[in-house]
Amino acid sequence: MRKSFWKFFIMMIPAFILLIVFTYTPIIRGGVMAFQRYNMFDLSKIGFIGFGNFEAIINDRNFDFFKIVVNTLVWVFFSLVFQFGLGFGLALLMRKPFKGRGIYSALVFYPWAVSGFAIGLIWAWMFNGQFGIVNDILVRLGIISNPIGFLSNPKYAMMSVIIANVWYGIPYFAIMLLAALQSVPNELYEASRIDGANRFKQLFKITIPYIRSTIISTVLLRTMWIMNFPEIIYGMTGGGPANSTQILATHMINRIYQFYDYGQGAAIGFIIMSMLLLYAIVFLKISSRKEVTV
Repeated sequence: MRKSFWKFFIMMIPAFILLIVFTYTPIIRGGVMAFQRYNMFDLSKIGFIGFGNFEAIINDRNFDFFKIVVNTLVWVFFSLVFQFGLGFGLALLMRKPFKGRGIYSALVFYPWAVSGFAIGLIWAWMFNGQFGIVNDILVRLGIISNPIGFLSNPKYAMMSVIIANVWYGIPYFAIMLLAALQSVPNELYEASRIDGANRFKQLFKITIPYIRSTIISTVLLRTMWIMNFPEIIYGMTGGGPANSTQILATHMINRIYQFYDYGQGAAIGFIIMSMLLLYAIVFLKISSRKEVTV
């Protein structure tokens, strides 16, 4: 028994080393950097400044920090709600075999195969105020009389990037939830039909409770990904206009790659990590309050 334990331990050493080097080391380094003055324009002044980076971020007159936080929450919430709702709906539709299911599935999963930045560029063209296809369709249908600058108007910019992100993220929930739905025994549905349950009741009494763990894990992971997903916004608006689509992730990239201030960039990353950690704790605690048995 002892020999097998040491054999297992030795075999796991390479995995532990990789985990430490590529996961924990960057986290620790970023955490330390968040409390340092670390501007690439002046490396001679690198040093510990406490909460100086956080104060500079919050008090920056060019970037309203609290507006950026609100933008982040709006971006995450609406993207997540519509991605999950539409993805779950598609998973339910694809659960049973039908003619053309293979082609339909390929079309549904297609967005997941394209990079986020490319998706942003595609949707930026579609929402273009002069020659975009969205404006063309709306004008032809008589919904609007003149083209709208979706990406140049702060009133519509956030809605536009959320629509693009929803389209991009639907396949994730469709794939994961479809796999979970296929594990639900048909006997449960047959028994419920004998008892007089309709499809609506089956959904909430059988389907959702049975795949509850999958729903929890996918929603939790997708929330983290959306909050750390600036590619679509960068491809469409770059955080504008007037910071109306600026979220914490894009703000962090701006600090690092436009202002070369790694300290402030790390501080924003620390804020994102803290928000996600708090969210994960609260979300899992609420989710575990009521255990469902099937």
